Formats: sequence, structure tokens, C-alpha cells
Amino acid sequence: MVPRYARPAMTALWEPEAKYRIWFEIEAHATQKLADLGVVPESAAKALWDWWATDPKIDVAAIDAKEAILKHDVIAFLDWVAEQVGPEARFMHQGMTSSDVLDTTLAVQLARAADILLEDLDLLLAAIKKRAEEHKYTPTIGRSHGIHAEPVTFGLKLAQAYAEFSRNRERLVAARREIATCAVSGAVGTFANIDPQVEEHVAQELGLEPEPVSTQVIPRDRHAMFFSTLAVIAGSIERVAVEIRHLQRTEVLEAEEYFAPGQKGSSAMPHKRNPILTENLTGQARMIRGYAMPALENVALWHERDISHSSVERFIGPDATITLDFALARLTGVIDKLLVYPERMQANMDRMGGLIHSQRVMLALTQAGVTRDNAYRLVQRNAMKVWESDGRQSLLDLLKADDEVTAALSDEELEEKFDLAYHFKHVDTIFARVFG
Repeated sequence: MVPRYARPAMTALWEPEAKYRIWFEIEAHATQKLADLGVVPESAAKALWDWWATDPKIDVAAIDAKEAILKHDVIAFLDWVAEQVGPEARFMHQGMTSSDVLDTTLAVQLARAADILLEDLDLLLAAIKKRAEEHKYTPTIGRSHGIHAEPVTFGLKLAQAYAEFSRNRERLVAARREIATCAVSGAVGTFANIDPQVEEHVAQELGLEPEPVSTQVIPRDRHAMFFSTLAVIAGSIERVAVEIRHLQRTEVLEAEEYFAPGQKGSSAMPHKRNPILTENLTGQARMIRGYAMPALENVALWHERDISHSSVERFIGPDATITLDFALARLTGVIDKLLVYPERMQANMDRMGGLIHSQRVMLALTQAGVTRDNAYRLVQRNAMKVWESDGRQSLLDLLKADDEVTAALSDEELEEKFDLAYHFKHVDTIFARVFG
């Protein structure tokens, strides 16, 4: 985790003390159910909860010191708690194994992280919707392969992003549901030394679902899906970021990141206004996607359990969620303050002499009886003259001067095909599909 790209609420989920608090809750809830079942004395559960009611400070350094000797983090924790609680603490962890604590804790952390990310997505969606409605009918050029294609609106560009992040939200809801499972099934997952009712109780108390069949560990296909979902969201962040970076290029300059008073863009060139936020988002997206691959590789563990996944998850759990939280918040800020230049959008559309209307003319020629191949040829030969003149010639003027074209279409019919508003007649339909 890099503090530069971290926010407090998400970071707090992964602090050692927060982890140990979840460990204690798992152990205490399990002990409570064991007491209810008559397996351990009620006094054992009461001793744990009475100590917990004092809101004790978890001494991370002391636990770490024990682990340095014992080489086992869960045993180190249990020993430290026993020192605080007293003899009744010996009934903790009855019939349990370390993975019951570790895997269930990770499920809690990832579920809570997903809740924060869902809040982030809601804020991003609100920002995108606001700007989309603002620019619903702001004309701009659509590009394919980076080349002028046909007109769109800037609102439609944003509506597409809204639809994509809406799908991402649905994916994250599903991934959260899938990751939020609890395993308290003991060694190799058979419940030989602990009643399944204990698992059900712990799951209920922590807002989880019991894992249908654990093998001592929760199956890692769940985690692979979770981190893959984060990777897909990161891909969507980068898609928007790259679009803004292209639009901010000097030769385009149809939109740009907000440039704050006093901000400096270059140590050498005082004129620079660089797309640093969206370039940064591109880099963060690459990192988040990178965490998905080790999660996928964690699925194949040896037999009922090994710990090859453990070190991986100590990296990717905090890093992926903290980075994505930061990236979503940053993108929300970029969208909210994005500077949009409708006049430049119009100027860019106009600079190529009306080439963007070529398809309408071709279609009109076919409807007037010209074969499609000939219609394409007639329009293309005039369009290439405009292209080669760098837009100094007008496609409409050239078409009006082409005898083969005017034999099929009148000047008035040609002029009608250059109506910009024609391209936006279904914008309302698209917006209704996206925003309801």
C-alpha cells in the first residue's frame, strides 16, 4: 500500500489492530455458541465478552513479538488474549483451525471493502449523470481509429461511461455476495471437532453466509472472482481516463482536467497544463488489474489446504481495494470538475470540410437508384479531395459540382444531408435506456 494513493476509511480496514479485532470476534462468537451447546462452560464465553466490553487496546507489538518466537500468527494472538483474559481463555479455538479465523476474517474485510467501493461507485455514477445531462446535446465528433467518424454528443460519451459503471456496480454486488462466506469447520473442513451450528452462528453474527463445503480453507475461486471484478472496474476507469487524455491533447482540446489556481504543470515549461490525474489513473488501473492474476493462480491449492495463497493475499487484499478506492474517488473528482469546450468541439467537427456527413450522401444516392458500389465511389472520390486539401475544400461544394452526383440528387437534397441535428434524433431514446 502506497500512502500517496490511500484514503483513511479503506486503509483502516487493513490495519493490524482491525484484523485482530475481527479475529477476536470470531473466536468469542464461536466460544459463545460452544457454551450454548454445552461444549465449554458459559463462564468461558462470559470472560471473553467481559474483557471485550472494556474496549481493550490491541497490543500489536506484543503479538508480533510472540509471533517472532512462535512463527505462527494465530497462536501468538491466542496466547496474548489468554494473558489478558485469564484461565477461561483456554476454551477459545475449541475444534477450530487457523484457517477458520484467517479465511473468515479476510471475507469480512473484503465484504466491508466492497461496501466502501459501492459507495464510491454511487458517487461516481452521480457525477457522470450530472455531466451527461449537462451535455446531452453538446455536439462533438465521434472517432473511430482516432479518425473523425460521425457526430455524437458529449452527453452520449458520458452516458456510455454511466452504463458501463452501472454494470460494474452490479458485478461488485455479486462479487461481494460471493466472497462473504464463513468457514468454521476445523481441520480439513469435516466439522469432526466442532458443530456446524458454531459456523452458522459466527456467520450470522458477522453478516456472512456459511461456506457450503470448505476443505479447511474457503475455496479460492471466490477470491479470484472478487479480484477479477476489481480488475474489470479498473479497466473501465482507464477507458474513461484515456478518453480524457486524448481530448486534452493540444491539437484536440475539447475537454481537460481542471487546473487549479497556483498549480504548475512543468518544472521547465510554464505554459504546460498536463492531464496528470488521468495519467495517474491509467497507472493505478494497471496495478489493480495486475492483482487479478495472482488471485486466479491461488485457486489451485494442494489437497485440502496449503498456504501458497496466504502471502499473495496479504499483498493483494489491501493493495487492490485501497488503490481502487482511491482511483474511483479521483475519477469522480475529475468528472465533477472536467472543463468542457463546446466551441472547440464544433470547430474540430467543421475543420474537415463536411466529411463527417459522407455516409448520409452515400445512402441517399443508393435510395435514388445508384448502386451501392457506385455511390461509395462517387462520394469517396470527392471526400479524398477534401482530405488531401486538409479540409480547405468543402465536400458539399464538390458534390454539387459532380455531374454524376447531381444526376441523382438535387442541390437541395444534398444540403439536407449535411444537417447536424439529424444525428441526434435518438439521443432521448438512448438516455432513457441508460438513465430510465
